[in-house]
Amino acid sequence: MPILGSEEDRQHRKNQQLIRQKQMIELCRTTGQKLLFEGKYESAVPAALAALKFAIQVYGLSSIELVPSYLILGEASIGLNKLSQANEYLSQAQWTVLKTPECGNEIKSRLYRNLGLLEAARKNYFDALSHLSNDVYHSSCAYGTDDIQTSGGYFHMANVFYRQNRLDVAFSLYNQVIDIWNGHLSHLVDQRTREPEVTTGLIGQMISGDNANDIDVLGEAQEAEAIQVLNAVLELREQQTVQNASIMCKVYYTLTMLHFILNDSKQAEEFAGKAKTACENIVSGDAGMAEKISELSKAIEQIETPTS
Repeated sequence: MPILGSEEDRQHRKNQQLIRQKQMIELCRTTGQKLLFEGKYESAVPAALAALKFAIQVYGLSSIELVPSYLILGEASIGLNKLSQANEYLSQAQWTVLKTPECGNEIKSRLYRNLGLLEAARKNYFDALSHLSNDVYHSSCAYGTDDIQTSGGYFHMANVFYRQNRLDVAFSLYNQVIDIWNGHLSHLVDQRTREPEVTTGLIGQMISGDNANDIDVLGEAQEAEAIQVLNAVLELREQQTVQNASIMCKVYYTLTMLHFILNDSKQAEEFAGKAKTACENIVSGDAGMAEKISELSKAIEQIETPTS
């Protein structure tokens, strides 16, 4: 007869399985969200379904932990123009949120964002803006008004205003999106280009070692979001007959920083050149921006273009 493992062994195996399942949930969610930002809606569905399957196994059928998967499925369905199916997924997510009093602002923000996208796809722009306003509110409560997590709400609101031909409001919000990403990417660039502090002694060496690894990064989904959002704003700006040199400079410079962070020197150099040209066209000049572009261009020269 086979020897049965002890209760301790069985519990250990159970715990290890639980850890693996939770890791798979996170991996599948991240993959699904990344694919959404890349516009690969059909590919996002299997990832979201896998995340949903593991979440049901771990948390049960009525847990709030199922909502992120429903939201990915809902957004993918919107992208595929399957609005009835999207409504089913989002209704399930909304019902779960409503019956979970302890649901956090992060989940509520994402729910309202998807509801806004659904109503925008239906051309119900008033309802879309109402949902997206709630998205921004809950995201601001969770992350702050100037966080990249909140910028997505501003971006989608801007898209709705643009469809309504309310261009002044739309471009004001697009500017806010650029400002938020510019600030965040500036922080990441500063971390990568600042001179290391000169320290002495054993304690100093320990501090330097810690600081060397203390660098923030963009997650895979955030990288895809930044590429999608910033290029969308750039395309809309470049379509305008009259362009503001100062604004175009900031857009180009923000994209320069993004591709520097992504170690894509070819794209970074291209946008740096455009940022420099736009900066030179600013009537009153902008010495501070010109210096930033020059300094970042020097840093770009030190990175290699990724090989395909």
